[in-house]
This record gives sequence, C-alpha cells and structure tokens, in this order.
Amino acid sequence: MGTGRTYNKAPVSRPKKSEGERARRVATQRKRLVARGMDEETVRKLNTKEIRELLMETAKTAAANA
Repeated sequence: MGTGRTYNKAPVSRPKKSEGERARRVATQRKRLVARGMDEETVRKLNTKEIRELLMETAKTAAANA
C-alpha cells in the first residue's frame, strides 16, 4: 500500500504565500485600521493576529448595524 499521489503533489491549485505578499497584506490592513480612526502608534504595536481580529470585529459590527 503506497502513500498515493495526494501527498506528493506540488501546491498547484493553491500556491504558497510569499513573504513579500504577506508584508504587503499586513501593511494594507494596518492602513485600514488607521483609516477607521485608530491611533497610528497603537496600530504599529499590534501583531498580525490582533490586526486581523480587529478588522473582523469592525466588519461584524458594521454588518450588524446595516
């Protein structure tokens, strides 16, 4: 019984994320938080997980209020 092709394929349908794209995405998310009224110094101190959570929270509250 072999391992099969499933574990030997390259990520064709979903490419891996590059460091440059990740940095660009984080910078864009930081700009979005500043545009929503957060202090720039506070945003600079946040890590990526906190940034994503804040953006999700604001999206949820905006959807609930609409």
